[in-house]
Amino acid sequence: MELSIAGIGASRAVLIAGPTASGKSTAALSLAGEAARHGRAAWIVNADSMQVYEGLRVLTARPDKADEARAPHRLYGHVPAGMRYSAGAWLRDMAELLSAAQAAEALPIVIGGTGLYFKALTEGLAAVPAVPAALQNRWSDRLAEEGAARLHALLAERDPETASAVRPADAQRIQRALGVLEATGIPLAEWRRTRNAAPLIRIEDAARFVMEPDRAVLYRRIDERVERMVAESLPAMKAIGVAVFAAHLRGEASLAEAVERTARDSRRYAKRQLTWFRHQMPGWQSVTA
Repeated sequence: MELSIAGIGASRAVLIAGPTASGKSTAALSLAGEAARHGRAAWIVNADSMQVYEGLRVLTARPDKADEARAPHRLYGHVPAGMRYSAGAWLRDMAELLSAAQAAEALPIVIGGTGLYFKALTEGLAAVPAVPAALQNRWSDRLAEEGAARLHALLAERDPETASAVRPADAQRIQRALGVLEATGIPLAEWRRTRNAAPLIRIEDAARFVMEPDRAVLYRRIDERVERMVAESLPAMKAIGVAVFAAHLRGEASLAEAVERTARDSRRYAKRQLTWFRHQMPGWQSVTA
């Protein structure tokens, strides 16, 4: 199916999820333009955990200035690169944004590839208490000393349900789960299951779509995006610390190898995104682009 204002009806918001390079931005711009022609203001709102950071426009495929001139864009590049940013922080920003959109009578078109953001928006996020800074620092020190795999094993002993849902290499989530458990005495999985806050947007108030282009088309777009990224930003990649291109700049890999590995990793990431959307977001309409 195609996205159109006619298919949105009286929805309070439009939510467009999808993997990297699936055409979300193009669809959102088209929908915003159609809304404008029907006399309805529309804001394009970011739901991608990497595009929130400033200074990473090309590397995260953030909308360019020409796109931003076509419709208002919100929650893009508004977080300093060195700051930690979570789904909870995004929800707080979204609460303010939705209030402003309502006051301006603007339709929020929320787009991105971070499935957790969409689930939190429409299902609520566990109201997990903040972990004291001293406790956070202690687990951070243990992580540096012992490594993620060791702490994951520790988490498996103390909170097996949460550990089963976290990769052994996902240091940030492991540290978070251990900190919550020590601070509250309640496993993170229990917090998420029984203590969810109310959603900002109810399922029935939103038009929900998942972009699922043909797999071959998607992979071709990813390859083309990586090539453009290299052409535009290769000198900046060393400073930002993108590992594969840093290896190239150190003479440890050819440019062709760096491009292929990045494209390969992006294709794998897109596949994981699609799998997540299908399993975690039932009831969302599939859109082929």
